[in-house]
Amino acid sequence: MRCPFCGNVDTQVKDSRPAEDHVAIRRRRFCPACGGRFTTYERVQLRDLVVIKSNGRREDFDRDKLERAIRIALQKRPVEPERVDQMISGIVRRLESMGETDIQSQIIGDIVMESLARIDTVAYVRFASVYKNFQAADDFEKFMEEMRPDIKPEET
Repeated sequence: MRCPFCGNVDTQVKDSRPAEDHVAIRRRRFCPACGGRFTTYERVQLRDLVVIKSNGRREDFDRDKLERAIRIALQKRPVEPERVDQMISGIVRRLESMGETDIQSQIIGDIVMESLARIDTVAYVRFASVYKNFQAADDFEKFMEEMRPDIKPEET
């Protein structure tokens, strides 16, 4: 593993332990060249996934990009980091177990929205505003109306 500080390729593992409910391995590393310390994570990857964007462009699936989008939606929300990690791992496992290597970006977005809706409604709306490309306040209003169950006012 290359040192992120000096670029040395000969780094040493000082400690390894399970992470994310035994779905990943966390390794503490040390660089003998510069003395830098850093952490890496090792995860099982069942298959190489390719995302097919709405414009037809193809790009490799990037777990880090998915994680960034979810963490932005959950910013300043009372959700434990462990729960977020479990959700992200669950989404990736679900995508890998679909049996296809090519996955439409819309399917990924729908799965993320479904997962966020179960964890935090504010994060769900935040993610939806970007995913569904809201342009005006009316878009939020329509989306919120679709979210709310039909509640009829009581007759007086």
